[in-house]
Amino acid sequence: TEQFWLDTRIPLSNDLSDWREFNEDDKDVVGKVFGGLTLLDTLQSQDGMSSLKKDVRTQHEEAVMNNIEFMESVHAKSYSSIFSTLNTPKEIEEIFDWTNSNEILQYKANRINEIYQNGSPLQKKVASVFLETFLFYSGFYTPLYWLGHNKLANVAEIIKLILRDESVHGTYIGYKFQLGFNELSDDEQEEFTSWMYNLLYELYENEEKYTHLLYDKVGWTDDVLVFLRYNANKALMNLGMDPLFADGYAQNVNPVVMN
Repeated sequence: TEQFWLDTRIPLSNDLSDWREFNEDDKDVVGKVFGGLTLLDTLQSQDGMSSLKKDVRTQHEEAVMNNIEFMESVHAKSYSSIFSTLNTPKEIEEIFDWTNSNEILQYKANRINEIYQNGSPLQKKVASVFLETFLFYSGFYTPLYWLGHNKLANVAEIIKLILRDESVHGTYIGYKFQLGFNELSDDEQEEFTSWMYNLLYELYENEEKYTHLLYDKVGWTDDVLVFLRYNANKALMNLGMDPLFADGYAQNVNPVVMN
């Protein structure tokens, strides 16, 4: 419960003076980033956690999952607060039209949801950790970048609270995964590990396309991809696995977003 927070205590309207100085490309990236994050956090709060809760082993685990589920809904609501502060109703409608029709973004959400609906308990935990510790980060890069340039500080305050939550969620669910994984036979572990790395490759390939789509016009693509590889490695480490990407380490990430 010490993690508990609500977006209503953050004065988002104080960021409007920064926002008015942004050019159209920068505004477009911010809007699409938060559209994508809203989609993924809504998936996590509505489908992900209810799917994971079916496999809990103890009352304590169920209580933790209930807390995570609630905080994911707070995250989704926070993105709505950011939209309603920075964007007009027409702009918000356009952002969600883009979100709902963008094949790369929908692929990401559908691929994770497919595992939530049909996967084994261990597969669902992997999907959750990949979502929370990896897939969100192509979006998180933007507010962290602007915070590093002393812009949108209140938006970034919300994102930092969300990041703190996601870090705890990824660590906890990763720990629960490791307990279950260690119960598998050697052959089962080998087969499962192969499935997991294949899934990460598949998601990373899609994430590369998404990153180019969002960031090519502002010139951040290469930096965002390094940040993604860093977070993909972190997701694997949460699951007790070896990192995949040779350059995916903190010292290679743009220091502006590591504050």
